[in-house]
Amino acid sequence: MSRRPNASRRLADSASIPFVSALHPKVRRSPLLLGSVVVGTLLVLGYLYHSSGRSSDIAALNRYDGRVSCTQELPTLIPILKKTYGDAMRKVLHVGPESCSVVTLLLEDSDVEAWGIEPYELDDADNKCKSLVHKGIVRVADIKFPLPYRPKSFSLVIVSDAVDYLSPKYLNRSIPELARVSSDGLVVLSGYPSQRKTKVAELPKFGRPAKYRTSSWWLRFFIQTNLEENEVATKKFEQAAAKKSYRWSCQIFHLKSSLH
Repeated sequence: MSRRPNASRRLADSASIPFVSALHPKVRRSPLLLGSVVVGTLLVLGYLYHSSGRSSDIAALNRYDGRVSCTQELPTLIPILKKTYGDAMRKVLHVGPESCSVVTLLLEDSDVEAWGIEPYELDDADNKCKSLVHKGIVRVADIKFPLPYRPKSFSLVIVSDAVDYLSPKYLNRSIPELARVSSDGLVVLSGYPSQRKTKVAELPKFGRPAKYRTSSWWLRFFIQTNLEENEVATKKFEQAAAKKSYRWSCQIFHLKSSLH
């Protein structure tokens, strides 16, 4: 996933901006021109400040195991998922670490309602996250157990950096449960087997090392649990991703909500 340019670095490189470098001491400028330059500079600084604030939620997405997490891909993935699912993105549940940041990102679209489940303890939660938890928009819940929602409570459920830490015993419960609370689709993001495993220091948080499974393993698992791949959504996603030249670094599975 491509990183956003660092705002402080942009400011340090501001000398390369044409209207800034135009302020050469040997050239006399009119007050109107100087005023325009000052206003333009302030607008750029304001934009950079706003952008850095907006990206701070996603910058908080941790590198749990020394790699870029699947959750960190969501800022790029969400616009592609909107192209894929259309109106099905109207009511979204995100399940995974840093769910507060993902929910905040989703809520930037006024047409989207978003909720989140944080499956691990919230460490050093900021005031914005605490507010989401207080309002019940984000919940801290163990996904190994039944979710506190009615069937088809959400149009789409997105899961990232959560299923890799579950044993098959709990996957047999959790994945069908996630499908139960969705009406139009379930999107599962999982790491590749080649990705590094969890650091020892993180084990108390996750309970077990991450186990990254192959796509063939997942497909067999979905069949065994009576979950069907959403081939239409998969094709739309691949087409939308190709238009943006996006290459995902996690496995992404599009599943139908209903069990057959």
